[in-house]
Amino acid sequence: MVDNTGHRSGAASDLKTRIISAAVLAPVALGATWMGGWFFAALLAAAALVMAQELARLLYRATVGARDAAGLVVAGLSAIVLATAGLPGAALAAAGAVLAFALAARSWSGRPMMPALIAYCYLVIPLVALIWLRNDPELGLAVTIWLLATVWAIDICAYFAGRFIGGPKLAPSISPKKTWAGLVGGMTGAAAVGVVTSLWIGAGSPLLLALIGIGMTVLEQAGDFFESALKRRAGIKDSGTLIPGHGGILDRVDGLVAVAAGAGLLALLHNAAHPGAGVLIWP
Repeated sequence: MVDNTGHRSGAASDLKTRIISAAVLAPVALGATWMGGWFFAALLAAAALVMAQELARLLYRATVGARDAAGLVVAGLSAIVLATAGLPGAALAAAGAVLAFALAARSWSGRPMMPALIAYCYLVIPLVALIWLRNDPELGLAVTIWLLATVWAIDICAYFAGRFIGGPKLAPSISPKKTWAGLVGGMTGAAAVGVVTSLWIGAGSPLLLALIGIGMTVLEQAGDFFESALKRRAGIKDSGTLIPGHGGILDRVDGLVAVAAGAGLLALLHNAAHPGAGVLIWP
């Protein structure tokens, strides 16, 4: 997640910190993606542990306790193990069972159930989608690289378009720094990644994959806005402090969460037998 803004005060220092953080984290993410299998699962498990803590802080607020975060951890890790073993349906079912216990416990104690429902879906669905896509034996690596590159291109292009062009805000009441120029810049970057990816795999229509990239930009921005709304509801600026220049893990992957879920749904509807092709190869 990046703020596409025209304001420049402190921007140089902020950009430098972001670049350093990205230079450390991006090779780790790409290396685990390239290796796939349990290496990729280990990366997602590490992220899930932190995400569970941050989600509990955002959604449960004053009611957060060890059991709230522990339930999310159990659901997330169970889903990762089962999905990596080639059982994505069982992964969702296991996480759903943990969610059912959490909802029952919250209902019994008179606590609201909606925060738990949001937290479990927000954590588990993108994890299972990412592993399911990466496990495709034919295009798993390509579709995961496309997904990461699309999110990164949206963030980078949106940042610079918003910073140097500025202009009207997208939704100032939710995320006051995001601009329409940033959105268009993000769409341009995502479309370019789609064209390059289609040429790389040598299949499908570059134009159609570019259009899918543009659609993913809308999803990415929606994911950013959703997390911003959660932070405003919780009265905090960042979901955490783990990543210098970015905040917490959720601040970094809010767009990725939405895009991964969207890509998984697209693959399920278009070509569930070959999810990589279901996302990348059109018509």
